[in-house]
Amino acid sequence: MDYNKLINKSLLDIKPSGIRRFFDIAAEMKEVISLGIGEPDFFTPWHIRDAGIRSLETGHTHYTANSGLQELREEISKYIYSRQGITYDPRSEILVTVGGSEALDLAIRSLVNCGDEVLIPEPAFVCYDPITTIAGGIPVKIETKVENNFRLTARELKEAITDKTKLLVLPYPNNPTGAVMRRRDLEEIAEVLRGTDIIVLSDEIYGELTYGDTPHVSIASIEGMQEKTIVVNGFSKAYAMTGWRLGYICAPAPLTKAMTKLHQYAIMSSPTVSQYAAVEALKNGDEDIESMRQEYDRRRRLVVDGFRSIELDCFEPEGAFYVFPCIRSTGLSSEDFCEQLLHSQHVAVIPGTAFGECGQGFVRVSYCYSAKHLLEALDRIERFLKSLRGR
Repeated sequence: MDYNKLINKSLLDIKPSGIRRFFDIAAEMKEVISLGIGEPDFFTPWHIRDAGIRSLETGHTHYTANSGLQELREEISKYIYSRQGITYDPRSEILVTVGGSEALDLAIRSLVNCGDEVLIPEPAFVCYDPITTIAGGIPVKIETKVENNFRLTARELKEAITDKTKLLVLPYPNNPTGAVMRRRDLEEIAEVLRGTDIIVLSDEIYGELTYGDTPHVSIASIEGMQEKTIVVNGFSKAYAMTGWRLGYICAPAPLTKAMTKLHQYAIMSSPTVSQYAAVEALKNGDEDIESMRQEYDRRRRLVVDGFRSIELDCFEPEGAFYVFPCIRSTGLSSEDFCEQLLHSQHVAVIPGTAFGECGQGFVRVSYCYSAKHLLEALDRIERFLKSLRGR
């Protein structure tokens, strides 16, 4: 039987994740230092775990409403208002999902028809392109540039818009670059979008992890943009809750209604125990966020300074927990650099091309690991570079 004739053709045409490929190779090797996975090395704070445990002990083991616990949606509404000054109705404008990943999938599949164009600033996380393709849409890549701090500019956006443009993905703070869009940048983007029917999918999963004195700004907080923005966020990164698989969507009621329809048939509802834990996270987790953010900031400085000291140009990230050093000086492609580093020094990093072809000449390095772990990795990378340079 030829299974390739039976499988959805759009799936056959999609390449496996470049992140997963290097992770799988590293998993088979001994004494590998992996800087490849974007997962906090912190455990979920105890008071959040306790809330999940209590929910089990008190018998909260049944389905919740399709859109999530009412109490959780109310807390999400309060959280968004406290951070961004935006009001969302917890009854009709908030949907609790199985991680931010499901939220992104729902947003794209609920909006995109065959032939619709989806604008994706790259480098960017790996999922936007394939989900668009599976939905029958056309991914349109916008190459962001290091000289613009990897931010999407209004000019680049304007040049990419056509009469087929349905959706703009706005993935900031950015994975893999750590780039952040500031209020002035977002106001310029909003000005381009005014008078159009283009919806913004604002992926804000790293919104709590920005560095310096200026906090994250959501484009939904810019005048006139809430009505045309789908905000995606979750608990994985800010609260170290990756395994709890919980995210959420905030959007205008008609869009939320459509996404809930898809969610109720494909998923039913998000994990009940995770939702009770998330209520506790939102109520009492601000100190946890801040302590982890400060530690990430220390590691950020360590890694950026480390790469610069071994003569690799390194854009200074302002958000998330990744650096995106340029390796063009080595003369190697991103893939060759990562493969040779892995096999010669047992250090796993991700080629920039996993996040779009414009990532050629860069690698992504996650710093959500201990300082000891990071310092040893930097020493090994320095040895690798010296072997390439013949010294």
